[in-house]
Amino acid sequence: MAWSTRELARLAGTTVNTIRHYHRLGLLEVPEREENGYKQYEARHLVRLLRIRRLVSLGVPLSQVEELTASDDTTPEMLRAIDAELAESIERFEKARADIAAILREKAPPDIPAGFEPVASRLSDADRSIIHVYTRLYDESALADVRKMVDADTDALGGALNALADDADDDTRQRVAGQLAPVIAQYLTDYPWLRDPASHATSSARVTEQTFITAMTELYNSAQRDVLARASMLAHGLLREAEDGP
Repeated sequence: MAWSTRELARLAGTTVNTIRHYHRLGLLEVPEREENGYKQYEARHLVRLLRIRRLVSLGVPLSQVEELTASDDTTPEMLRAIDAELAESIERFEKARADIAAILREKAPPDIPAGFEPVASRLSDADRSIIHVYTRLYDESALADVRKMVDADTDALGGALNALADDADDDTRQRVAGQLAPVIAQYLTDYPWLRDPASHATSSARVTEQTFITAMTELYNSAQRDVLARASMLAHGLLREAEDGP
């Protein structure tokens, strides 16, 4: 008995387009055509197709099917490699599901960096953007501290800074810097690595510094950058006073 392409697809639990794709890749032999022009598949074609489908179900890439079916010598090694890739994929998918669950639970923006879902509501668009950059510059330990800082912020740092207009006058800038300075000083005390960020950097000092400066320049307006610089200087002054004592 012979089968048409559609009948073969139905028997194998696949589609006509899939069979045609296997033909184009050379994985499945194209049968002779009958006088009416239709292909007529035999049992060997069905068996070959079922074997291909079995390997595909195991995660074997189509590019490796021919090699895997041609010889038994490399089968264990190839299957172990595929198994390792599947394990990595499963881990990646499980993490993605956990991240999605956190985003839904916290009603956070879907593009929020992983782990920052609970504090997303406290972050401006610029804040989220800079944290995205941080994820490429600093290790997980540093990012965990950044999450703590955001979580502890009672809008003294974020709110005042984010509301600052680009044309804010000098008095306003100095006032906001004065508000931020004690907060920054406390951060520098609680998280000493902030004084030497290179100790937690995942890239070279040059790349880290250049990337950080570029991101800050583009994501925050001139008044915000000026206030951060002033607040940083004031914060270091507060720390020196504390260290010198009464």
